[in-house]
Amino acid sequence: MKTVYLILSVIGAIVPYIFFLQFMASGAPPDDFVRQLFTTAPAGGFTADLVITSLVFWIWSFGEARRLAMSRWWIYPVANLAIGLSCALPLFLYVRQNRAAVPPHA
Repeated sequence: MKTVYLILSVIGAIVPYIFFLQFMASGAPPDDFVRQLFTTAPAGGFTADLVITSLVFWIWSFGEARRLAMSRWWIYPVANLAIGLSCALPLFLYVRQNRAAVPPHA
């Protein structure tokens, strides 16, 4: 599964950036990005779902990181904000896979 998580993390970084780069290349002002996330009801629904799911991921990953004595937990919320959940979640699972095999320190 480690390899699958790593591949998914890389794909999860590349695919969203294809769309982000298209947006930036269009010449639209940066503040237009957030407005366009809620332009239609379906887009707003997907955006709200992603924001809520990201918050759940942050809470869950923080608890998992503490349980497994994983350092640098802050990397995953940063990856979530800078790239997206499609990269941050499989990245966390990849790193967690390594830590799960090692018993946490007392």
